[in-house]
Amino acid sequence: MKNDLHPDYHEITVIMTDGTEFVTRSTYGKPGAKLHLDIDPKTHPAWTGQHRLVDRGSQLAKFNKRFAGIKGGDAKADAAASKPEEKIKLTTTAATAKKKKA
Repeated sequence: MKNDLHPDYHEITVIMTDGTEFVTRSTYGKPGAKLHLDIDPKTHPAWTGQHRLVDRGSQLAKFNKRFAGIKGGDAKADAAASKPEEKIKLTTTAATAKKKKA
């Protein structure tokens, strides 16, 4: 069997969202590292039945910034939507005019 094939398996401290801690073994980080959880069984909607937004990585902020104008609060978008469309003026060619006469 090859040497140094598997990562180091050591003890770390896991910190739940409410501040409680427990020690477990993992390959995460270095020995004695602390892992802070954003979502755990005490806050996850599947176990609590309540919906709560957690935005640690600012993904929700990016989404809201990107799609803020969709609500109707953007005056430029509303003005563009209410502007009447330009009609295309059709012209007849000589070939089309001959077909109509015949």
